[in-house]
Amino acid sequence: MLTAKEKAWREKRLKEILKWEENSPYEDFIDPAKIWEILERKKNPDRQEILDIMAKARDNASSGAMLAPEEVAALANLKDPDLWEEIFETAFWIKNKVYGNRIVLFSPLYISSLCVNNCVYCGFRESNEFVEKKRLSLEQLDEEIRVLTEMGQKRLIVVYGEHPESDVAFMCQTIERIYSQKFGNGEIRRVNVNAPPLFKEEYEEIKKVGIGTYQVFQETYHPDTYRRLHPKGTLKGPFRWRLFALHRAQEAGIDDVALGVLFGLYDWRYELLGLLYHAQALEKEFGVGPHTISYPRLEPAMNTPFSVHSRFRVSDEDFKKLVAIIRLMCPYTGSILTAREPAPLRQELIRKGGVSQMDAGSQIAVGGYATLKRENIPDKQQFIIQDTRSIEEFIFDLCKEGYLPSFCTACYREGRTGENFMPLAKYATVKHFCIANGILTFQEYLLDYASPQLREIGEKEIIPRYLSWLEENLAPAAKRVRELLAKQKEGRRDCHL
Repeated sequence: MLTAKEKAWREKRLKEILKWEENSPYEDFIDPAKIWEILERKKNPDRQEILDIMAKARDNASSGAMLAPEEVAALANLKDPDLWEEIFETAFWIKNKVYGNRIVLFSPLYISSLCVNNCVYCGFRESNEFVEKKRLSLEQLDEEIRVLTEMGQKRLIVVYGEHPESDVAFMCQTIERIYSQKFGNGEIRRVNVNAPPLFKEEYEEIKKVGIGTYQVFQETYHPDTYRRLHPKGTLKGPFRWRLFALHRAQEAGIDDVALGVLFGLYDWRYELLGLLYHAQALEKEFGVGPHTISYPRLEPAMNTPFSVHSRFRVSDEDFKKLVAIIRLMCPYTGSILTAREPAPLRQELIRKGGVSQMDAGSQIAVGGYATLKRENIPDKQQFIIQDTRSIEEFIFDLCKEGYLPSFCTACYREGRTGENFMPLAKYATVKHFCIANGILTFQEYLLDYASPQLREIGEKEIIPRYLSWLEENLAPAAKRVRELLAKQKEGRRDCHL
């Protein structure tokens, strides 16, 4: 239960949040009745309509446009299995058209699981006394970073609960601490953030410490369901405060923002349209849509009955469909598939869903990397992860299927963010940077961390294959990459274009 101090902090902040809602300058972009009307009207799409939508989605891959709500609804209602195979092929084609045949790797780092909210589906809710909640000390954070860098990781998504002990000052302090650490050749070069919605002034503080992307999941775009699952009187209760979280981030100058839905809280078809309307709203207001879209599924959590009994839980078959639709719907955005899902399904969805980013070697307990190794410890985790492969194992599986593993952080550090990044993604030219920097970061991993078996397949098959692709498509870049690869073998690190 919350202490008097925690309750006082929550009540004070809630008053400020409700005051913001009263004076919000933004027009709501979610209309449940309209979404359901579109879904009902597109209940039985015919074959030609679907073929036309796929053709349009392919064209959009190099124009930056998104599908219309009616087109997304038609895809979501499609039953024909043969057409679905064509959609899966289209999703993979679009992803390769925009980003190339590479997969970016990252790891989640839970820094604080303390939370004053009481979300019905969450293992970290404040009333759940069966799960241990804690915050890392700076010394414990250092140890987590040491383990992660020794695994070869260069990219993190740091996760914080909503609590006075993990406020903006603590977030800034820990992010700066992460960037300051170096262990041999190991260092974290990009820190993305998954944290509660903030006020504009707080986002400005976060921006100063050099974050990558700021990620806020709406959880569900259905207002009634949202209010039922996020009790009134908690900070997560106000729907519109969360709905416009990324608008405030953009106002503050954080131009890489990320959307997400927790699929399983409400009808997945409705949620897809919610994501689309959200992306459109960001484009309309700021000219910059989401840098990434995530689509975690509801997973079991200790002492959390809703997590296994929700009537909206998404089957594997429907999950494959929604991942592919997101790629067709918004071709320029990064598509993130997490270790919530089992390894075989993740491998399948790289090809069927057009996935572009995945985590590996993940631990989701606070302090998990230093103490838990590769086990699931339910009483310390928000939910149960299903893909427990190490980074080495994950990369080896990618290589066996011909993908290029990438730890690239170049765009963020070269200023290719927001309005500078979007034209590259929308007109399908960013892949030249993606492949070039993917090759360089992969060789760095091979030199510093890989087993002999992985190094052999990486050096003899994967790197030559993608260097050849770069030679054929952008010879000057290939020449520069070859020069930098040679410098890496001489000991230079952090080479990027």
